[in-house]
Amino acid sequence: MTDTTEPLKNQPIKSYVIRASRLTESQQKALDTLWDQYVLAFDGGLLNINEAFSQAAPLVVEIGFGMGDSLLEMAIAAPDQNFLGIEVHRPGVGKLLHGIEAHNVTNLKIVCDDASQVISTGLSPQSIDRLLLYFPDPWHKKRHNKRRLVQTEFVQMARQRLRVGAEFHMATDWEHYAMHMLEIMEAAEGFENNNGKGCFWKAPIRPETKFERRGLKLGHGVWDLLYTRKD
Repeated sequence: MTDTTEPLKNQPIKSYVIRASRLTESQQKALDTLWDQYVLAFDGGLLNINEAFSQAAPLVVEIGFGMGDSLLEMAIAAPDQNFLGIEVHRPGVGKLLHGIEAHNVTNLKIVCDDASQVISTGLSPQSIDRLLLYFPDPWHKKRHNKRRLVQTEFVQMARQRLRVGAEFHMATDWEHYAMHMLEIMEAAEGFENNNGKGCFWKAPIRPETKFERRGLKLGHGVWDLLYTRKD
């Protein structure tokens, strides 16, 4: 995902661009028929999470679920948890909607909007039990580094939405971004590295993602970080 434009003056810097990808017939059908059932309307205000799910359960939030395969796998494997996926890419949303319906998944909902905004104004303080950020755009060009989602301001905003004792799990296949994440998180107030100060998670527990497989084929390494909100 590339972008050569810069945001207008005084406009928030986006950590993503919306890619112009064609929808498959099944993705379009899922968007047309399943949107109202599984995609939560977001207008900048607080989401009613209790009403959105049929059960009261720990909330797992994934930022940028891509095509949704790993998120669907996690939701199926943990029916005693609620999952909320945030994604702006319509083909990915359509594919996940198709998977939700095909597997009759009742503990997974979607928000199709800017993740920073959703977490900042759409979720209550101390409402998230686990926050997942798997293979976000690394914005590897130096002039675009400011677009990276993992920045001090975002981390502290996310911290307020995490319950005390909740986990924040990140993964990337770009070493430079991995080091950037590590630097930001090690300096972040209120977080503790589950694997020891300055250490990556060597044997992470999570599904393998499409982006991870692509990175491995290109010869990239994979770096995971796991932090707990302490206060």
